[in-house]
Amino acid sequence: MNCKKKFTILLFLATVFTFVVSFKPFADGGSGQIKVMILTDMGVIKIKLYNETPLHRDNFLKLIHEHYYDSLLFHRVIQNFMIQGGDPYSKRALPGVTLGDGGPNYTIPAEFNPALFHKKGVLAAARDGDLENPSQASSGSQFYIVQGKVFTDSLLKVQAKRITKMKLFNQIINRPENSALLEQYKRYAKAGNMPDSMKYVNDRIDVQLQKELPTVAPYVFSEEQTKAYTTIGGTPHLDGSYTVFGEVYEGIEVVEDIAAQEVERKTARPKKDIRIISVSIIQ
Repeated sequence: MNCKKKFTILLFLATVFTFVVSFKPFADGGSGQIKVMILTDMGVIKIKLYNETPLHRDNFLKLIHEHYYDSLLFHRVIQNFMIQGGDPYSKRALPGVTLGDGGPNYTIPAEFNPALFHKKGVLAAARDGDLENPSQASSGSQFYIVQGKVFTDSLLKVQAKRITKMKLFNQIINRPENSALLEQYKRYAKAGNMPDSMKYVNDRIDVQLQKELPTVAPYVFSEEQTKAYTTIGGTPHLDGSYTVFGEVYEGIEVVEDIAAQEVERKTARPKKDIRIISVSIIQ
């Protein structure tokens, strides 16, 4: 889900506030949820936005109002995982160009909610990885829609252990005593030594991680999560790390069709462009 951004939260809050006070979108009379339609050249996807994540909801609506997403591509597609779009550089991208670094000059603070999780069909925000982005702030524009897969109870336990380890890693790397290590990683990454810098950090954190892991309360999926992941499926390892802010209520078959397209091996960009024609607010 990586996409490089500058963190200018004041700019983000100002632009969203200006939009909210000047624009009143349609809402579902029953649930109060705002609905949007993503028209693609492979079909229509209809999504309801969650009110529990207002910063992400309002930013998404602001960008729709600006026609920001019109003509962009689904630039990263991984079958049994997700489809990703929202990079402005994709609008006129030549074939074969690697995408994923574009967006507005701000990020959005994470809005994690245990009741909103990565079941099949949810809309969530892409972001930089934990080492570049320890606060787990979201991209200003890039999003993904989960396709995922169905998990057995035993595989779900493996995912719970994975989440526990990821959360502990993020806590350790953010401790004051590790600030120099994190800064060194960022310098390596800026110089383009990403694999080396990642190994450098992991090797030094792993000792503390393995020491503390047995003392940490393991992550536990709720009954609702377990039911969803073992029936309709999803991507459980992303729970609590990426903000979920909506879900598909019509057109999941279009998501499936897009996810099934042939892609470039290294970049996961579809070999044939899949374009977002427009995104609009609907009644």
